[in-house]
Amino acid sequence: MLRLSPRGAALLAAPLALLVPAVAVASSNNQVEISATPQPVEVVPLPCFPSGKLTLGMTNTGRKATIADMRISADDALTLSRHQFSSYLPVDQLVKAPLEITVPRGTAPATHTVDLTVDREHLKVPVVIKPVPARDNLLLGEQAVASSTNGDMKLCGGVDGNTDSAQWGASGWHDATKGVFPDTYGVDFVRPTTVGRVVVQTLDSATYPAAVMGIRDFDVQVRSNGEWTTVDEVRANTTGLLTFTFEPRAVDAVQLVIHDSNDHGYSRIIELEAYRD
Repeated sequence: MLRLSPRGAALLAAPLALLVPAVAVASSNNQVEISATPQPVEVVPLPCFPSGKLTLGMTNTGRKATIADMRISADDALTLSRHQFSSYLPVDQLVKAPLEITVPRGTAPATHTVDLTVDREHLKVPVVIKPVPARDNLLLGEQAVASSTNGDMKLCGGVDGNTDSAQWGASGWHDATKGVFPDTYGVDFVRPTTVGRVVVQTLDSATYPAAVMGIRDFDVQVRSNGEWTTVDEVRANTTGLLTFTFEPRAVDAVQLVIHDSNDHGYSRIIELEAYRD
């Protein structure tokens, strides 16, 4: 058996240490500052209303990089999209994460708090529940339904009030079944609602024009007493904004049945709206 002197063993071990990357981890004395914007955050008790969005932040004010875990909690009135925010924190660099807050339909106006904790640091963020606003667009913020939703998009993206095609990706909806039609997208009302006009906006921007990426063939439908009625049919569409008027009627749902798109790939909706007349 080969025996090494203590000095020889140390020399043999030295090169191995060079293979291990050096990661500076802060001691428990390092501080992490917590931030959240906006404050207060406002929430409207509708399933798809564009409110209740917080940007969480952690800043390492110590001398070494560290890893921090933010614990996020609230009372039962609030539903949070996450309960923890963990991240590696370089020195003096703000690291951000989104938090969405929702409340059930019918939640009474009140002020609640979201509690953020990192080690011994605490921050209470006020959450103001607002009354449901009067809306001309009857679909704004209501519960969207779809045959499928692409993982990069949100189901609510087509009824969130954002009609800007240039913000495609941050808002809007498209399905998850490339080249497979028909697709459906619409809204279910909680009670019968009088509708006489539907506005459809498909993707139409300088980068992604409707003639290339918009929906091409589709039907506009409304549902009453469990039965769907087609109020208009569109074929070979190449425009981004279309309006359909019909005799106002009480309906419990509005939807598009999309049979094809101009790229024959996905059904892309920027915004779907409905009005009484």
